[in-house]
Amino acid sequence: MNSSSRQPLTAPIRRIRFVWMAIFFMAWTGVIGLRLVWLQVIRHHDWTERAAKQQQRTFEVAPRRGVLYDRNLRELAVTVLAESVYAVPSELGDNRANVAELVSGIVHTDPTDTFTSRGAILARLNASRNFAWIARKLTPEQIQRIRELNLKGVYTQKEFKRFYPNTDLAAQTLGYVGIDDIGLGGMEREFEDDLHGTPGHVLTAVDAKRHALTSDEREPLPGQNLVLSIDTNIQYIAERALDAQMEKMKAAHGTVVVQDPHTGQILALAISPRYNPNDLKHQDPAILKNLAVSDVYEPGSTFKLVTYAAALDGAGVQPTDIVDCQGGAMTMFGRTLHDDKSDHFGRVTVQFALEHSSDVGAAKMALKLGNQKFYDYIRGFGFGDRSGVELPSETRGLLRAPRKWEATSILSIAIGHEVAVTPIQLVTMVSSIANGGTYLPPHILLNETEHSKGDGQLQPAAYHPSTQLPEKLPDGAHRVITELTAAKMRMMMHGTITEGTGSEAALNGYSAGGKTGTAQKIDPVTHTYSHSRTVASFAGFAPVNNPAISVAVVIDDPQVGTRYGGTTSAPVFAEVAQQVLEYLGVPHDQPLKPAKKDPSAPKMELASTDTPNEDPADLNALYEELNTLPADDPLKQKNDAAVATATAKAAPIQTSVPEKKGVFAALPDKIMKAFRDHGGSSLMTDEAETKPLPKAVPQPQSTSRPDGAVVVDASAKVAVPVLDGGLRTVIQKASAAGLRVQPVGSGLAREQVPAAGTMVPIGTEVVVRFTR
Repeated sequence: MNSSSRQPLTAPIRRIRFVWMAIFFMAWTGVIGLRLVWLQVIRHHDWTERAAKQQQRTFEVAPRRGVLYDRNLRELAVTVLAESVYAVPSELGDNRANVAELVSGIVHTDPTDTFTSRGAILARLNASRNFAWIARKLTPEQIQRIRELNLKGVYTQKEFKRFYPNTDLAAQTLGYVGIDDIGLGGMEREFEDDLHGTPGHVLTAVDAKRHALTSDEREPLPGQNLVLSIDTNIQYIAERALDAQMEKMKAAHGTVVVQDPHTGQILALAISPRYNPNDLKHQDPAILKNLAVSDVYEPGSTFKLVTYAAALDGAGVQPTDIVDCQGGAMTMFGRTLHDDKSDHFGRVTVQFALEHSSDVGAAKMALKLGNQKFYDYIRGFGFGDRSGVELPSETRGLLRAPRKWEATSILSIAIGHEVAVTPIQLVTMVSSIANGGTYLPPHILLNETEHSKGDGQLQPAAYHPSTQLPEKLPDGAHRVITELTAAKMRMMMHGTITEGTGSEAALNGYSAGGKTGTAQKIDPVTHTYSHSRTVASFAGFAPVNNPAISVAVVIDDPQVGTRYGGTTSAPVFAEVAQQVLEYLGVPHDQPLKPAKKDPSAPKMELASTDTPNEDPADLNALYEELNTLPADDPLKQKNDAAVATATAKAAPIQTSVPEKKGVFAALPDKIMKAFRDHGGSSLMTDEAETKPLPKAVPQPQSTSRPDGAVVVDASAKVAVPVLDGGLRTVIQKASAAGLRVQPVGSGLAREQVPAAGTMVPIGTEVVVRFTR
């Protein structure tokens, strides 16, 4: 009975144990399942990233930044390769301080550079496990020294570095980039998205020891190239002239803008002082901005061009009308407006009032218009609004609406006060007058392209002055004044230089028109106009009838001299315009004046030239001087006979054009003076003009002597071709015949020595006289 009573007790005990074991395993399975869901579903992305960091290394490959070209495809900003040094801190272990000490001794060459100091490098190594920069874009010598250290966990990486081949040329216009190749100023900033390009990526798989196994690369896409309207040569001319005047006048800032009046393209934008974008660490931040578009100033009397143009166009005023300047003072609503203290004009012509910059005369021109009409003309010339030039941080200037003018504001605005402008706005206004009365928005960007110099798809756009507006005007272009009004203004502005305050802006061989300006600056202490601080300016164009360029010169706070625009800025205009017009090959429209001689230069004996002589023997003397041969040389004797025969047969060509100054100062003074004082005659005969040019350049035969000397066969001769046309044509014809050219004067070829058809040795220098 005992055994039968115990059997029912064992089965329930075993079932309970089984249930508990089942519950335990089910709970354990549930926990594992939940954990797997947490890891594989909820935290899947995080763990995938951690695995990728351990198993892969990703590098961003910077794209090559686009090139900045001038209009002739000269590189202004390019990208070159440089190497940088980085470290993987997890591989350095406890050696980080030692690495920072060793590497900083090589890369920390500038005491002001805090990025490469020992403390800064060590801080970056301690702040990261996988990547830390040590130094960026080092020199090849520094890279080699670091490699020689053979430090574990320290690597090099190639990067792109921006380089400006012309250092500070057009620095504020081009701008600059930061250490990460991001544009921070100028065109570099304005077109950052286009210039930067699209980065590439390199994905590398690594093993446990971080050795590279495989890699997957995506190539970067280079940035777009920009072609600017700037001409490097014109830019250099403007900067050199501005720098010299800035040094002379001890001024704070200066700006020169050269513009094509018929397209609005900026040919040069010079600012002084400048900076070197290749060395930004040591540059003053105050000179980084582009003063031509970002800063405004009261233009003073240069703004009178707007006043007079508006009066001529909108009030029927004529240059010959009489205006009463009231002795140099007028009173209106209790305010007295004065002319310059030395000017006390009475009744004078409107042209005279502009030429001598009468404030009273300008005020009366504005009163003829009225507030609203005068304001409309000011806006028509582009003031009070952004011009749209492709440069960052352009300001609108300051121009209040007529409803905000005070009773006498029209007097102030008429003479360039109570209004603020930028140099870009000023030169564009002058261009509007120069091109016949049409406002053209200024531009500095010619083309944006993926093509590069040399691939045939990108061609230079050399500037050739035009006398016509484009058939299709750009957006924003509009007529401001009539063509007749513009012609009258050009005549009056020409008088400002020939008869008025702009005499120091006169050019040699070219007519020019312009306007001086002197504006008093606001004293920050008294908040009134200062009597010692001024802004001197000059704005003009040349030549008068067919303007090729417009130039604006603004010099801020000159400390030396009279500080007027006529003596401070006008000479800069003269130097820039003269050199640019000659560089562009613009024909002279006025007689050339003799060059001023240095009084300190030694005097040279001059030939007696009391009376003019049309005998061409003087040209022969110049030819003989340039092609000197020994007296006993048989070739010389033969040439003398040939030249004498040709000269005797030549028929002179008379010209009424005044004699021009020789452009080659290297010629002896005695010969040049004799040449200038004797008209000469043409040595081109009808017979010679029909003589064909040689098809190929003959080459003189030569033999070598035992002592090593080379003897040229002087008997090899060529016929002198007809040298007519412009200088370039003449040089091409002479070069085709194996001859050289010595040009004198400018214009078209009028006479030559020796005569066409004369047989001369190869390499002979032919004297060609150019006149107009």
